[in-house]
Amino acid sequence: MTVNIYDSANQIEREIRQLDEFKTLEAAFHAVKSDETAYDLFKNFQKLQQELQTKQMQGEEFSEEDAKTAQEMAEKVQASELINDLMQKEQAFSLIINDLNRIIMKPVQELYQLND
Repeated sequence: MTVNIYDSANQIEREIRQLDEFKTLEAAFHAVKSDETAYDLFKNFQKLQQELQTKQMQGEEFSEEDAKTAQEMAEKVQASELINDLMQKEQAFSLIINDLNRIIMKPVQELYQLND
């Protein structure tokens, strides 16, 4: 029996789009996107996250200016109901993705498990 794992992955992708958690995430994103101020803030927040992540991956230290900018951005984001709602929906959706990852990685985890 030949198993095409990519067919399974594509089926999961289609099923994810049907999940209530994905649909509520999608609706929350569209709400942010429809509000120009919230969307600009969201894009700036994502850009800052990416810049800081790149610095971290390159082994660079965060400067005081980086910390100040991140703090200011976090305060602005927390003040936005639309973005907060989006982040809550993303968190709920992430739980599902984490569960799927744990299931998918189970064979590797079992392989490496030490048997005493």
